[in-house]
Amino acid sequence: MSTSLVIGRCEVPIFGHHRRRRLQSPNPTHSALPPAPRYHRPAGVMRPLLSRLFAPSYIAMAAPSASPSRRLAHLTRHLLASSSSSSSGELSSVGAPAPAASSPARAAASKAFAAVLVCIFEDTRGDPRVLLTKRASTLSSHSGEVSLPGGKVDQGDVDVKATALREAEEEIGLDPALVSVVTVLEPFLSKNGLDVTPVIGILSDRALFNPVLNKAEVQDIFDAPLEMFLKDDNRTTRQRDWMGKTIPVQFFDYEAEGKKYVIWGLTAHILTRAASVVLQRQPSFSELPNRPENIPTSKH
Repeated sequence: MSTSLVIGRCEVPIFGHHRRRRLQSPNPTHSALPPAPRYHRPAGVMRPLLSRLFAPSYIAMAAPSASPSRRLAHLTRHLLASSSSSSSGELSSVGAPAPAASSPARAAASKAFAAVLVCIFEDTRGDPRVLLTKRASTLSSHSGEVSLPGGKVDQGDVDVKATALREAEEEIGLDPALVSVVTVLEPFLSKNGLDVTPVIGILSDRALFNPVLNKAEVQDIFDAPLEMFLKDDNRTTRQRDWMGKTIPVQFFDYEAEGKKYVIWGLTAHILTRAASVVLQRQPSFSELPNRPENIPTSKH
């Protein structure tokens, strides 16, 4: 015979226990049974498994839609602690605070500001992956290229975090409430003079996200393993002209569900830096400079 334990609105069956009826006196003035003596658990003795399992704190922690796995929870705490220790709130390299964000060279090179969302979640094996999009072929700039959700800062945006979340919702239908922003990286300069700030966010439950693509901007959405951007596998570099200088640009080849993608340029560079911060290790190759003042003049 089985009974059940009701917790909130959830009824949990408990098998192998017989239901006990509370004895009630026909006369409400008489007590049915004397009160049982109260048990005081000795110090150091844990509560029974059932009472621990269904404690409110445990239930909140176990809800799949409300909390990330231990790995993601640890990552969140680490990144929040690291970014709070930085005066600028930005991270660079392997979790180290970024240098001061303002410089005459940066201010001169940048004519507008933008933000992108590096949205990370775990697959069924517990490995971190990142959401990526392929831009619509009808766009006037970077058409058909792989990118991170994001765009220019609007006047109504409180900060770059708000920009990244707003753009992700507009482009792929990602509800900002599903994403926990944990830190921002130092800004990167695009070839068009945009100052692009990567915002790292954690998507605790991938199953709650049902993509709705803005077809005017996004042709496709996919995800890739974050660790891929620290490895030299499927990676090549090519020389490209950028702001009057010849620099090496990295390309990552990736295939998902029979579709082939090339992740390159600024997006690839941002993902390498993000992977370095999140996974706490350096790439197996030399990172490329992301600011014009740090780029050596090519001899070729």
